[in-house]
Formats: sequence, structure tokens, C-alpha cells
Amino acid sequence: MTGKEEYVRGIFNAIAPRYDLLNTILSFNCDRRWRRFTVAQTGLKPGYKALDVCCGTGMLSLELARAVAPDGQVVGLDFSPRMLEIASSRLANDPNGHLVRLVEGNAIDLPFPDNSFDCATIAFGLRNLPDIKKGLAEMRRVVRPGGRVVSLELAKPTLPFFKQLYYLYFDYLVPLIGRLGVGLDGPYSYLPRSLKGYPHQAEILQYFRELGLDNARYFELTGGIVAVHVGIKR
Repeated sequence: MTGKEEYVRGIFNAIAPRYDLLNTILSFNCDRRWRRFTVAQTGLKPGYKALDVCCGTGMLSLELARAVAPDGQVVGLDFSPRMLEIASSRLANDPNGHLVRLVEGNAIDLPFPDNSFDCATIAFGLRNLPDIKKGLAEMRRVVRPGGRVVSLELAKPTLPFFKQLYYLYFDYLVPLIGRLGVGLDGPYSYLPRSLKGYPHQAEILQYFRELGLDNARYFELTGGIVAVHVGIKR
């Protein structure tokens, strides 16, 4: 495991108990709508099989489970044991939780055979990977031909004025709210840094195309503060 992976894993283990609450607060409760929009792009139907990479506390995994119910399957993979513990508790209290199987593993070395899933998703995890292209390539590898690779991630808004307000919020208020929420300085100071080093959504689209994902496109949501990328495996 690389230095970045160890660092990020430590962060997510530390913030796991408050992760969902803070996501809702920091996104002004938009995160639920973002996840639902993401699932709508997957092409999933009842009986399908989906992989949720960097599944965290299982919020997107459960949205996927609703799409494949009553007899489909979702595998949620994450490298943070603490996040998976929270996910396990959530699944136990949801009527579709039995459709989700949790696996501890690495996003850039997925422990699954080629062509295993009808879709692979990742939500707010791509920018944390030590090698974004390799992570996307692994997702493409495990999806069957005709299946989709879908990413929901923070993006870089371009609208004048809104862009400046957004970065003021992200650079100053997000670390403050995060520190109050988890009692630690580091985790939510890392968040704005991780976005600044992350490619623009147009560049991520190019990665999708370079991997041979057909009909690759992206959707900017909520003024472009997040983007959903979609591509179909040939």
C-alpha cells in the first residue's frame, strides 16, 4: 500500500462514525439526490449485479440494491475496515441490505475476475486513488461488455461568482465544520487539497475515452460542484 493509500485509509477510519452526517451537512442535503441521479445512469435492472468501489458506509450500495431488487446482487468494496463496519450496520437495518455483500479490498487491484458485473460505480473515491487511470481501468476490466462504469465525484465549477463563493466555502468553512464535527484538524483540511489536485471533469472524461469506454459523457450537478461520468464497455 502506498503512502497516500495509508494516509487516506487512516483519515476514513477516523471520520467513519460522523461521515454520513457531515456529508449531508456539507452538501446541504444534496448528496442523496446526487446518489439517485448516479444510479439512474447505471442502466441497472432487477436481477443485475453491480460493484460499488470505495463503498464507504454503503449509502450508494443501498441505492444500487434498490435498483437490482428483488433478486440482484451488489458487492461493496472498501479498504477502510471502520467504514465497512458502519456499512454493515446500515445494511442490517435496511430491507434491501441482504442484497449487498461487503468486501475489504483495494480499488486499484480489484479481487474479481474480468466481466463479473453489469455495472461498476465509485462515489467520492476516485480523487483519493493513488492512480486514477488504473482505478478506472480496473472498474472497466470487471464490467461485462455493454456494462457501464459510473463515477460520482467532486468537480470544479466554472460559473463566475459562484465559483469564487464555492472555493471560499470549500477552503475555509468545510475544514471548520469538519473539525467541529469530528474533533480533528486533518481530515476535512485534506478535502479541499484533494480537489485542487484532482483533474477537471473534462480531463476525467478523456480518461474514460482513452480506456475505450463508448458514449462517454458527464453531467454537472448543483452548479458543477459535482460531476457524474458514464461510459459503456465495448
